[in-house]
Amino acid sequence: MRHPSPRHAGAVARAVVCGTTALLCLTTVLTAPARADNPIVQTIYTADPAPLVHNGRVYLYTGHDEDGSTWFTMKEWRVYSSADMVNWTDHGSPMSLATFSWASADAWAGQAVYRNGKFYWYVPVRRSNGSTAIGVGVSDSPTGPFRDALGRPLVENAEIDPSVFVDDDGQAYLYWGNPNLWYVRLNTDMTSYSGNPTKISLTTAGFGTRPGSSDRPTLYEEGPWVYKRNGVYYNVFAAQCCSEHLAYSTASGPTGPWTYRGTVMPAQGSSFTNHPGIIDYAGNSYLFYHNGALSGGGGFTRSVAVERFSYNADGTIPTMTMTTSGPPQVGTLNPYVRQEAETIAWESGVETEPSSEGGMNVGWIENGDWIKVKGAAFGTGATSFTARVASATSGGRIELRLGGTSGTLVGTCTVAGTGGWQTWTTISCPVSGATGTHDLYLRFTGGSGNLFNVNWWQFQSGTTSTTTTSTTSSTTSTTSTTTRSTTTSPTTTRSTTTSSTTSTTTTSTTTGTSSEGCTASFSPAINSWPGGFVANVTVTSTATIPSWQVTVNLPAGATVVGSWNGSFSGTSGTVLVSPGAAWNSQVTPASPKSFGFQAAGSPSGISLSCRAG
Repeated sequence: MRHPSPRHAGAVARAVVCGTTALLCLTTVLTAPARADNPIVQTIYTADPAPLVHNGRVYLYTGHDEDGSTWFTMKEWRVYSSADMVNWTDHGSPMSLATFSWASADAWAGQAVYRNGKFYWYVPVRRSNGSTAIGVGVSDSPTGPFRDALGRPLVENAEIDPSVFVDDDGQAYLYWGNPNLWYVRLNTDMTSYSGNPTKISLTTAGFGTRPGSSDRPTLYEEGPWVYKRNGVYYNVFAAQCCSEHLAYSTASGPTGPWTYRGTVMPAQGSSFTNHPGIIDYAGNSYLFYHNGALSGGGGFTRSVAVERFSYNADGTIPTMTMTTSGPPQVGTLNPYVRQEAETIAWESGVETEPSSEGGMNVGWIENGDWIKVKGAAFGTGATSFTARVASATSGGRIELRLGGTSGTLVGTCTVAGTGGWQTWTTISCPVSGATGTHDLYLRFTGGSGNLFNVNWWQFQSGTTSTTTTSTTSSTTSTTSTTTRSTTTSPTTTRSTTTSSTTSTTTTSTTTGTSSEGCTASFSPAINSWPGGFVANVTVTSTATIPSWQVTVNLPAGATVVGSWNGSFSGTSGTVLVSPGAAWNSQVTPASPKSFGFQAAGSPSGISLSCRAG
């Protein structure tokens, strides 16, 4: 969705913090944590947020309002994720109406849950006979792809807005409904249920009083979100259409009886609907909702936003209002590990699309477009920048700026034409002056029309490199056809058959043996505090392998203190690392896999070896 970005009123104050005895205090001055920008997705219209915390990351499941909609025209669901609540990675659409052969329309509000090593996504759709039903998608990965778990509806009683909750005793419940509120007890397989659907009694004591309506005397409208906190069951819901506000009730058990508690968020935000999702993450509580705040936004073109909040001492939820600033950043972003280009805090002009190398890439880039990434921690300084790019035209440039689109310029990378929108090349350029923690702006410049695509980027510290390029080779073909049409350039049809193997940067890179079917390599990034480093390891192969195991030989004094995307056998000496999850197992020439770790000590002397599984 190409649109002018809304401007935010007011600037976020920054505070200087530093302590000479603090373990992680830098010798340079730090800014206070960056805050999120609301709405948190700007490339498309999103609605009906359903957050899920899994393995230290927040996954956000949403609906997708089509551009220019005058009804709830929704054909697919989307997934985003974040580790810091401000920079959100676009994982594309892992499930759509086409996933359910029995569905005909209306990919509306759902919720996902993790259980039994799988992810279950409960969604309502419209059948060809005109009635609505609830289906369930299942996947081994939080980002999909999801498949139809049953090949038929799980529940069919002309209702919408399913919410799933697993209690402490292992019993799972599925709630849904508009105008009524229903539930069933799910079996442990999460795709069947015991007994019949039960209608919850909607009393004014339980769900508040709706003024002036004898047909629907309570405030309950739709969109239940049920969870448990400190022994209390909460049911947050969209109330009193239209316009809707958010309200909630509590109970001592998962099925009631419920007691109405009050308003969570008043009606506001240029959308006559709202939809809640509440989680706890990294010691904080968050409310997700939607509004119509983006340019062109409204009741049928909505956008997801988020607020941080604290429960009152008695466990009640405070009343919140919508903001454009959102919550503070949790920690910082590490620019020295591979970051997907579609990891965005705010953007202007760009869009995302599926990449032939797997995942998504940023595209439709024109002169003056930009991406902001919040709170990038450069520490003592970056010396080079690497990006994976493609262009069917003459390319352009990536300006690396700190603090704003006209902020300090710390580097410029030139992108040449590669012969196709999915013909990928790795480029590098020198960087100077990137120290401390800053909001990073990737500003794109060039001629008219579409310039280039970006798949991922990464900074390096160490020996400064000169501008280099590394072009992919074609081994396995992938056809990608997309039509690009903008108001500033003639329609360009993309029809390319491309294939690529991911190349790695050669600056300070340790590469393991490939004699057993795969290669493991990484470029260590020194932490911004003394005595530590971060390693992002990439596993590649010239053939398709079902799995892998990397042996990491750590030097004396080096100890793993944190890890991600892998299962580690230990923390020092010889450490065996396996995928840890099915989605990170298979390696193909065009789809490498990766894991990472943070360690105390020095990376000097590390050796890697890789064995195909």
